[in-house]
Amino acid sequence: MKLNIVPARTGLLWVKLGIRTFFKQPVALTGLFFLFMAVASVASFIPVLGSVLALALLPAITLGFMVATQQAAEGKFPMPVLMLAAFRAERQRAKDMLVLGLLYAAGFLLIMGLTSVLDGGQFAKLYLLGGSINQELVLQPSFQSAMWLALALYTPFSLLFWHAPALVHWYGLGPAKALFFSAVACWRNLGAFTLYGGLWMGLFLSVGLLASLVGALMGSPGLLASILAPLALMLAAMFFSSIYFSFRDNFVTEAPANADPLSSTFR
Repeated sequence: MKLNIVPARTGLLWVKLGIRTFFKQPVALTGLFFLFMAVASVASFIPVLGSVLALALLPAITLGFMVATQQAAEGKFPMPVLMLAAFRAERQRAKDMLVLGLLYAAGFLLIMGLTSVLDGGQFAKLYLLGGSINQELVLQPSFQSAMWLALALYTPFSLLFWHAPALVHWYGLGPAKALFFSAVACWRNLGAFTLYGGLWMGLFLSVGLLASLVGALMGSPGLLASILAPLALMLAAMFFSSIYFSFRDNFVTEAPANADPLSSTFR
């Protein structure tokens, strides 16, 4: 396994490939993302440990979507069973994926815990447990500070786990090595990831703004919701489709079948 150093403009290519691949199988990929969200939502309803379970499943579910994207890119119809790809692998890799999920849940909860120091846990409770949000709450300086701290901490945390599920699944790396190699790959290709993240943020904001303008012109909040919900679902599916290409281009994936992935080197 070798790390590929890509130019910053590759971030644009990842966005294009994610969108293009989505439109090869739009119904299947939208349905899989809806299934993704449904599994996480059902898990979160379990008393006490529901939110932790939903977080712990995220790396495995993300991997499943990457496998589905790979299938769609090859012109195949991705089946729902692919979402279980992480746990249908050999026992050691499935175990490592479970450990990775627990590490992700622990890290995310730690971030939420740190934000609680600033606002008494209001942001963390809203994010993890849901609830009503109002203008008074959002305008509180302590809530805003907690929100910005969460964003500042989650960005490097997400890059730490960005490639890790795929490295565990396709290369058989243990959780610690997968996290290390993921962090190195994202850091060495920071220009591409910065452009990639900026473009997706711009797309989400632009679509949201456009939908809001249409809803305002039509004078119907219900119409706004009916427009925004499917658009958000499709955009999210496109985004998750693009994750596969960022992994594919960051690493040389055509390793010999008998190669030992743990002896990998970077160049």
